[in-house]
Amino acid sequence: MEKSEGKACGPSPKGQQEWIAEGEAAFYKTYNRFPVVFERGEGLYLYDTDGNKYLDFYAGIAVNALGYGDLEYTKALKEQAETLLHVSNYFYNPPSIKAGEKLLAASQMEKVFFTNSGTEAVEGAIKIARRYAYNKGCREGERGEIIAMENSFHGRSTGALAVTGKDHYRMPFEPLMPGIRFARFNDLDSVKALFSEKTCGVILETVQGEGGIYPAEKEFLEGVRALCDEHDALLIFDEIQCGMGRTGSMFAWQQYGVKPDVMTVAKALGNGVPIGAFLAWGKAASAMVPGDHGTTYGGNPFVCKAAETVLDIFRSRDLVSHAKEMGRYLWDKLEEIKDKYAVVTGHRGIGLMQGLEFSVPVGPVVTDALLNQKLVLISAGTDIIRFVPPLVIGRENVDEMAKRLEAAIEATVCR
Repeated sequence: MEKSEGKACGPSPKGQQEWIAEGEAAFYKTYNRFPVVFERGEGLYLYDTDGNKYLDFYAGIAVNALGYGDLEYTKALKEQAETLLHVSNYFYNPPSIKAGEKLLAASQMEKVFFTNSGTEAVEGAIKIARRYAYNKGCREGERGEIIAMENSFHGRSTGALAVTGKDHYRMPFEPLMPGIRFARFNDLDSVKALFSEKTCGVILETVQGEGGIYPAEKEFLEGVRALCDEHDALLIFDEIQCGMGRTGSMFAWQQYGVKPDVMTVAKALGNGVPIGAFLAWGKAASAMVPGDHGTTYGGNPFVCKAAETVLDIFRSRDLVSHAKEMGRYLWDKLEEIKDKYAVVTGHRGIGLMQGLEFSVPVGPVVTDALLNQKLVLISAGTDIIRFVPPLVIGRENVDEMAKRLEAAIEATVCR
């Protein structure tokens, strides 16, 4: 990975505890943050304000695909910042056109709408499904139901939350958007039982992320595709976390050969810059018309230059093939850990999106890994450790991660 010249590695004049106290005083309390203050990154490593160095296998929740300080990426953003940051969507700008063309080519879609986040992309995808039904003459109550999956996660805005299949996220904010029905993931009969003349769409993650790293089964996706075709409903794949090369193909659905009508993408698309998108093809590509959807910041020149550069780097460095290769190596290493510790009861995933399931809560392991082993990990639920590192990792990084993870396991749940 090409890296930009880093800043001096000395600690910040202000200690972590002072920063944390100021943050707690200022921030609305919606996160239980770890007591670490990161101030810079380089390659696969993060540095806190006390100068400590951490190996990152978290990537900002599958965002920083290129790691930190990539020279080509940073140079492109600097140049764009000096040229044009923002212009309204009432006008065209070259970076958004270029990014759109390249994303469409990679995704095999026909139309793209740039958003500020993955959650916003989900909101737009839902609107396409309902607008498609409306265009066919269906009115309120006639055909507006969407089938979503239990154990899913699509975001925390009210529309995205409505199709999120986790009660503890939904309940404090009900009543949410009506017309959502939940089926069991990878259970085709469960989906089939919910289909009716009111169904306008199905939304699912090709690989469930927050729900515990559960890849879809090929037969399940094929069956849902057939049901949508039979009932003239739109199929929406949420590839916000599993897309952008993470599973060893540019988008996870491409491994299954089951193409959605609408797809959402974000996270690694901007490598840390806030950008998402929803994409459509065929009958879904013309469902919405001018005035149906909009955004002030989405698709601005700066974020689109970031996305364009990310897509260029993916192609020129063949990062998708690299992610596939490193995914196999990571799989083997995690299998060794599963076989070594009885407390590790399961292992699943695809490419560089994998999870280890434990028979006990993983919070202590993740915390010890961070604070004592200087390894950044993330959980998926209470009993699964999720591995979503930057796509530019090497075998030596996987080996280093495994040693630090084993130390954390032995210091906490295997003492």
